[in-house]
Amino acid sequence: MVGRSNPTTERQRLDKWLWHARVVKARTSAAELVGSGHVRVNGEREKSPGHAIKIGDVITVALDRTVRVLKVTGFSERRGDAAAARVLFEELSEAKRN
Repeated sequence: MVGRSNPTTERQRLDKWLWHARVVKARTSAAELVGSGHVRVNGEREKSPGHAIKIGDVITVALDRTVRVLKVTGFSERRGDAAAARVLFEELSEAKRN
């Protein structure tokens, strides 16, 4: 189910969500990004790719000399196209170059 919460998808792994939301191109890249400390959940650095996130969490990602701040608005069971990914988050800040 895209963009909605149901009893089976109240939470999702951080690396899986980053991949479904098309923040990164591969799930392994998402796991490496989280493991290297470039992702924060609600302001706290998260180093576990399996960390469970929930709707309403704020994800800060430092990627390729940019910083994105995203609010989780939904989950997906599989990775879809760009339009499907856009309903999974709300962009809280424009991408900032470092």
